[in-house]
Amino acid sequence: MPNLPTFVLVHGAFANSFSFAPLQAELALLGHRSAAVDLPGHGFGATYPAAYQTPQDLGALAAEPGAIKGVTLADNVAHVIAVLERAKRNGPTILVSHSRGGATATAVANARPDLIDRLVYVSAWCPVDLDVNDYYAEPEMADVDAGALALALVGNPAELGLLRVNFRTADPAALDAFRQAFAADLTDDEFRTFLNTFQPDENLDVGTSADRAQAATWGQVPRTYVRLAADTSLPPALQDRMIREADALTPDNPFDVRTLEGSHLRWLVRPKPAAELLAGLAAL
Repeated sequence: MPNLPTFVLVHGAFANSFSFAPLQAELALLGHRSAAVDLPGHGFGATYPAAYQTPQDLGALAAEPGAIKGVTLADNVAHVIAVLERAKRNGPTILVSHSRGGATATAVANARPDLIDRLVYVSAWCPVDLDVNDYYAEPEMADVDAGALALALVGNPAELGLLRVNFRTADPAALDAFRQAFAADLTDDEFRTFLNTFQPDENLDVGTSADRAQAATWGQVPRTYVRLAADTSLPPALQDRMIREADALTPDNPFDVRTLEGSHLRWLVRPKPAAELLAGLAAL
């Protein structure tokens, strides 16, 4: 059915295509096709050192090389463009990003707006006036626990050339920090199940000012921002700020704004409302 869009799904930090499986099932049951992307160094391209297994050897884990070292935002962009080129052969495409994946989606739309019929950000980074890292110093992020991952950080990022987090920790303080940041409204089992889909390594590059939204390219693509109302890692105040900045950049093409209840991860664990929302966007 060439007129039906393909949803191309881009994950966030430490995640992979596996986290989209429940959402893809719901989309399929609504009659929609989707392709979940594994960015370079993610999914089966990730490094899972033997020291990450139990019993863990944290000393060895802190020194083990990781495949994601040296991966850049440009690498992510090239990968997603290649996926979109293939998907576009079958009809329209809707590029959906979550969390850090929004930085990749924005840069993709800067480079190849012709491949995207609609951009959808689900509580995702859409840098406009500032670089991603600079937003962390802004008032909208004042209540975010920037050290949530630090409690389980392993090794020196500068030496490893990557971020490595021990998501298999049993440290109650670290687990509670993860829970509050990402999934306070999930059950204990749902939270731990999702935590076990995370991979330990993430790349360091989130882009520069050149990767912010550009009016002449990114700004020409129809776009939707799906706010997550109870997100504590990318708070609604910052989501709203990025929406305002984007609308000011291209006032003739403002965000279509929607809201889902729940935390940063709830929409992926209980995906029916999100799938129905996305299915509605396919008709626009």
